[in-house]
Amino acid sequence: MTLKDLPVDAQPREKLLARGAGALSDAELLALLLRTGLPGKGVLQMGQELLDQFGGLAGLLHASSRDLEAIKGLGPAKRAELLAVLELARRALAEQLKERPAFDHPQAVKDYLQLHLGAKKHEVFAVLFLDSQHRMLALEELFRGTLTQTSVYPREVVLRALHHHASAVVLAHNHPSGTVQASRADTALTQALQSALSLVDIRVIDHIIIGTGQSLSMAEQGLI
Repeated sequence: MTLKDLPVDAQPREKLLARGAGALSDAELLALLLRTGLPGKGVLQMGQELLDQFGGLAGLLHASSRDLEAIKGLGPAKRAELLAVLELARRALAEQLKERPAFDHPQAVKDYLQLHLGAKKHEVFAVLFLDSQHRMLALEELFRGTLTQTSVYPREVVLRALHHHASAVVLAHNHPSGTVQASRADTALTQALQSALSLVDIRVIDHIIIGTGQSLSMAEQGLI
């Protein structure tokens, strides 16, 4: 079934204009971007298959141009539009965090980290550097691989914090397995970094663990 075959009030564009973007499913929003499907495959089906291929919106947000090239029916124009929209989403959240104190909007911090780390297939340790008013200065991925107290170097974290003239940091890493429970190794690593950064008067505000579509704040759990 094509979009034109749907009742007018069920067509994504008309539904969005009448009821707002929040009324649309992820597949319907993608259908608006893609506009056309393939012979024998409607654009809504194509949008859903794209979500299935990448494991939902979180995975799609991390898709590269090469990843999208492998999808039948995504020509250069559609790939460019998708990549542009995904980048706009990242930049919008980054702008919000740069202009306002991060922890006036704690969910925005989690959303921003989810965009960057949520779909990665390997473990990544990142640091969100904040100024004295807790506005974002930068986000850097510093270490990859299995993260332990010995594979994340406090000295490197301190050096990058000093480079950015940060007053505080939010630590973050992902769990590719999907679980967001804090392990003993996570707690030990956080304590080691707190000790190192406190020597140069930089505060660790939180350590956020990111899984696909979910996150855990160690500060909210009373672990910091």
